[in-house]
Amino acid sequence: MATMVREQTSPVKDKNYDLIRTLQLSLQNIYRMETYISDAEQRGDQELASWFRKIQENNRKAGEQGKQMLMMRMQQENG
Repeated sequence: MATMVREQTSPVKDKNYDLIRTLQLSLQNIYRMETYISDAEQRGDQELASWFRKIQENNRKAGEQGKQMLMMRMQQENG
């Protein structure tokens, strides 16, 4: 019987908490991929390095979108 893994709920009931946390994780993942890309290249695995670069670019795009969304929300809240 499969068990369901339940994500931890936000410890803070702020509407922007999940946005900020996801933004943080996206930006951290950009830097984490640098290590993975380097490791793959050192092993001569260009296919894997290329895949990590795609993940990195997706996180970069998500990070930029998240920053824009957060700025707009903060401006709206501050009038």
